[in-house]
Amino acid sequence: MPRVKVSVIVPVYNTGKYVDECAPSLLGQSLPADEYEVVYVDDGSTDDTLSRLEKIAAGHPNVQVHTQPNSGWPGAPRNLGMRHAKGEYIQFVDHDDTLGPEALERLYEHAKRNDADVVLGKMSSTMVRPRRLFRHTVDACTIENDELMQSMSPHKMFRRAFVEEHGLRFPEGPWILEDLAFVSAAYLKAERIAILADYPVYYWMKRDDGGNNTQHRFNPKHGFWANTRTIAGQIKDGTPPSDDIDALQNRLLHRLYHVEVLSRTREPEILREDPAEQRQRFEAAREVAVEEFPPAVREGLPAVSRLRATLLEAGDFDGAVALAERVREVKARSEVSGLHWEDGRLVADVTLDLLRGDGEPLVLVERDGKQYLDPELLAGVPGTEDGWEVRDPFRLAYAELVVKDRDREDWWYPEGDLDMRLRPLGEGRSQVVATGRLRLDPEHLAGGRPLERGVHDVWAYVQLLGVDRMVRVTGDGTAGGPAAGPALTGGRLALPYWTGSGQLALDVDQRQRQLGQDIRAAAVANSERGEGTSLPLPYMAATADGTPARLKVTVAMQGAEAELLPLPGATATTAQLRLPARLKLPSGRHPVNLPKTANPLAYAIVRDGTVLRLEGPAYEAGGGRRAVDSVADNRQVRRVRRWLGL
Repeated sequence: MPRVKVSVIVPVYNTGKYVDECAPSLLGQSLPADEYEVVYVDDGSTDDTLSRLEKIAAGHPNVQVHTQPNSGWPGAPRNLGMRHAKGEYIQFVDHDDTLGPEALERLYEHAKRNDADVVLGKMSSTMVRPRRLFRHTVDACTIENDELMQSMSPHKMFRRAFVEEHGLRFPEGPWILEDLAFVSAAYLKAERIAILADYPVYYWMKRDDGGNNTQHRFNPKHGFWANTRTIAGQIKDGTPPSDDIDALQNRLLHRLYHVEVLSRTREPEILREDPAEQRQRFEAAREVAVEEFPPAVREGLPAVSRLRATLLEAGDFDGAVALAERVREVKARSEVSGLHWEDGRLVADVTLDLLRGDGEPLVLVERDGKQYLDPELLAGVPGTEDGWEVRDPFRLAYAELVVKDRDREDWWYPEGDLDMRLRPLGEGRSQVVATGRLRLDPEHLAGGRPLERGVHDVWAYVQLLGVDRMVRVTGDGTAGGPAAGPALTGGRLALPYWTGSGQLALDVDQRQRQLGQDIRAAAVANSERGEGTSLPLPYMAATADGTPARLKVTVAMQGAEAELLPLPGATATTAQLRLPARLKLPSGRHPVNLPKTANPLAYAIVRDGTVLRLEGPAYEAGGGRRAVDSVADNRQVRRVRRWLGL
């Protein structure tokens, strides 16, 4: 009998229909059913959850169901599941989430290949922003890679022998932050940690009834502050202390301080709660900050975050509120230029920056050889009348471009990095900006695989001076119009366009947009008679390595396999369509269409089954002149001519 490679542990409580929605992803894994098990632990449900589980188990030998009295929290059922697990590895899944079809197989293979104690799989989510931790697959690292602290949920794969060796268990009962306690302990003990970033492993989605486990993440009644102290102590016990702001301990504590403590002093939280509750939270956060976090943690923060921390630790509630009100208005802006196809990639120059609420750039002001934070941002913030020094404008600053699969909630990272620099604005003012190139390769972006059919939106994440924002990449092109010419990638059409709000998107394989919407201009311009069985297609991009791209076309309703290849010596956005030399068609002029398109891309002139030539769609048969000239006064053609710069 095959050994159990993976035990999937699923705590459930009053889950109802979500059991049935999650189960198919667990039971339909590519890993053979006799090589993994699903261990459900019911935490005293009072609805029909248990009967649903028993029905699933009755039909699947690799499913087991255990029950326990209600504990009120996922920790105890997860621990019970671990006691019953037989797998070499343990994977935790919440009852309202799903796994990718190959998740267990890929995670297990990655774990075994690298002898990993812990494996982090790429997560897709509607509830949190993408994490750069999952930009690249990593065979092995340790807690020295402090980016691990970006992912503190328990939805990972752990080697069971490692868990047992170190006695790793979740705190039981209503113990908020139980996931951080378990995961941080595992990170500190693990000798090898692996990251699988080239396949969406875990789908963490918002439930339509709002019933996700994370909905009550902050609740002082469940010991939030005491538990934060416990986790901080755990990190300090496992790492050497240091006054160096870049020492490991201070880097690890940064995440806990920034996310769990400093967030109580910033927008939107401090601005939306009842004032009495705000002050109570603020004071509790101040006590934890002062007593549990070394000064080097605060001093290692970027400028705006360091100011927040200073106001918090000084007990200046009014100052923290004033700063939150100002920072809340800050927005990110993207600038895109030179968008075109190059070597099979959609490329463009991108610049990202931050704007104040009044639409002006968020600036740094130089005085006496030092840089100070924008005085307009600090207006009304007590204690900043003499300015707030920005010691290092690039401290913890970064920016990245990400591409979101609109249908599947998957996030992918294009090639290349964005660089931080200071942009001079004159009169001693400058601005921190991120600049670089977008290189979107539809054939390899999805973990080395082609993007799925669908619409893919281009986003950017920026973290500058301690202000972080997600923003859609927006250009100055016509809203709703093409952003660049269509391209054939892997035999599928890729159509870049601006959404109705002017944001950059790429439609792969005509999920929403049809070629006719973007190719009409090229079709009108392409009025020349072709040479033989090939025809140049202006504004259509193809592969750039000289190898023909195969594509299906229809000629007079008959399927045929054509080729699209770069036109030698021409621009990267000019391709050449080439038909077979012979087609079983009657003599005449026959329309040539790409898949899912209504408007002909060209016309094939056939005589006795031989293709004599290809003609552009605007070429007037037998007239000896260009149809585009004959309708030069047509309003639509004039608009197309302007679009082409003719």
